[in-house]
Amino acid sequence: MKKRSIILVLPAIILITASFKNIKQQGGEPWRQDQLIQPFVLAAIINDPSAHQPIIYNIGFGGGIKNSITEGPMKDSVNLLKWRKELEKLPRDTDIIIYCGCCPFEHCPNIRPAFTLLNEMGFKNQKLLNLSHNLKADWIDQNYPVQ
Repeated sequence: MKKRSIILVLPAIILITASFKNIKQQGGEPWRQDQLIQPFVLAAIINDPSAHQPIIYNIGFGGGIKNSITEGPMKDSVNLLKWRKELEKLPRDTDIIIYCGCCPFEHCPNIRPAFTLLNEMGFKNQKLLNLSHNLKADWIDQNYPVQ
């Protein structure tokens, strides 16, 4: 009986260890460094009609990057659930970019729940717009395309 318990517990220990290792590698964030997209890169994509256009979701309080879809703050579980239902309709290889822009990442209540949801749903091509200050300073003041 003792061997059976060890066999059942071992996969759970391996999974937990792998999860902690993953979090440590990512600095505790649900995204990797290579999943950040710089504002000038996204602006160039939006401004190039021949470029493949990703789906851009505003998961914050408002403010519109050109062609973005406003979903509302993802700190609100109602918005998160509504967005999940929309995402369920998309292929998992869809190019998705999310942004909030209310404040620097370390203070933002919206980006982590949104990015975590994308990961949990198995999306493969999601990125987070790297707004180091906020939408105004890092996008609007740079004269990047707005709605």
